[in-house]
Amino acid sequence: MATVTKKELVDRIADATGETHTGVKQTVQAFLDTIVVELGRGNRIEFRDFGVFEVRHRRRRIAQNPRTLEKVKVPPRRTVKFKPGQLMLRTVDSTRQPKTP
Repeated sequence: MATVTKKELVDRIADATGETHTGVKQTVQAFLDTIVVELGRGNRIEFRDFGVFEVRHRRRRIAQNPRTLEKVKVPPRRTVKFKPGQLMLRTVDSTRQPKTP
């Protein structure tokens, strides 16, 4: 399994579309920046068949340091959850059967 970097994605998109690498890089970065800003505002981002990004709120809780067994207060925080869409699930897991109506 390999890691695909943003640069590699930009290269692939530029090659596939015939656009310049600089233009594609700016577009991809603007796209990612917009997603971060919208999630920061607490908005949900949905891409049909790809998936949904949404902000989840975690309540404060008491955790335990495994080394010292000391109780630690963990403050509430917001985190991002991604739920993959059906097309992504089918593509990633080729053994997955399509839903029947």
